Amino acid sequence: MFSLSSKARRVAIGAAGLGVLVGLAGVAAPALAETNLPQSAKEKPTVVLVHGAWADGSSWDKVTTKLQHDGYRVAVPPNPLTGVADDAASLRAYLSTITGPIVLVGHSYAGMVITSAAQGDKQVKALVYVDAYIPDKGDSVQSLTGAKPGSVFAVDPTTVFNFVPIPKAEKGVVNAFVKAEIYGKAFAGKSISAKEVAVLAARQRPLSTAALGEAETGTPAWKSIPSWSVIGKQDAVIPPAEQVVMSKRAKAHTIEIDAPHLSMVTAPTAVTHQIEAAARATD
Repeated sequence: MFSLSSKARRVAIGAAGLGVLVGLAGVAAPALAETNLPQSAKEKPTVVLVHGAWADGSSWDKVTTKLQHDGYRVAVPPNPLTGVADDAASLRAYLSTITGPIVLVGHSYAGMVITSAAQGDKQVKALVYVDAYIPDKGDSVQSLTGAKPGSVFAVDPTTVFNFVPIPKAEKGVVNAFVKAEIYGKAFAGKSISAKEVAVLAARQRPLSTAALGEAETGTPAWKSIPSWSVIGKQDAVIPPAEQVVMSKRAKAHTIEIDAPHLSMVTAPTAVTHQIEAAARATD
C-alpha cells in the first residue's frame, strides 16, 4: 500500500484544508457555491450591494430579502470606509471572485466607490445609485455635498462629527462618527422610529476623513456602463437637487421617492424595483 511520510501527510492535510477554505470562499470553485441555487437564480445577474458611510451591510437587509425572494444572488461585501481609492480597490478585488454579470449598487458614499471600482470591469453590466454620489472626474464627497444647499453636513464638522484617532494614520487623518443627536435628522428624518435610529447610530461604522476630500481621478464608470438612480426627496445628507444634477449628467434612469437618506430602509420595495429594472436590462 502506498504510504506518506508524516511530513508529507501534514503537507497533504494542510493543502486539503486550504482547498476547503478556498472552496468555501467561492474563489476557486464558484460552481460549488451555486449548486443548490434555483435555476432562476443561475440565470440572473449577481446583485452586489455596497453600504455607505456611517452604516454597515445591515442597512441592505430589507432589500436583500426581497431580491433573494425574487431569485437573485445577492452579495453585501463590507466597505472599509478608509478612502475612495482603497475602498474601490477592495471592492474590485471582491468583484473579481464573482462569475457572470453583475449589477453593482451603491448607497451614499458608496456611489464614489462603485464609480471607481467598476472602471474597466466588463462583468459589471449596470450601476445603481441609491441616494448616492455620482462623481465625475475631479469630484469629491466634500465638493458634491456642498454643491447645492441643504446638507446637514455642509457645516462646521465639529458640530456634527465626533473624531477618533486612527493608530498609525497620516497626520490629521481620523475617523469621523456622526453625533448621536444629529444621526436621525441626517439619515432618517421622521420615517424611522427614535428607538431604531438609536440602534443605527450606535452601530455606525466611521468614515476616515481621508475620504472626504479624495477626488475621482479616472474616467467614471457611468460613462460606459448604463446607470440607474433612486433619489429620496427628503434626503438631508446629499441634497436632492444635487442628486438630480448628478443623475442627469450620468444619463441615469431615475426615480424620485418620498424617503430620507436611508431610502432602502424606509422604502425597500421601491429601491428593489429599481435594482431589478437595472437587472432586467442586462438580459
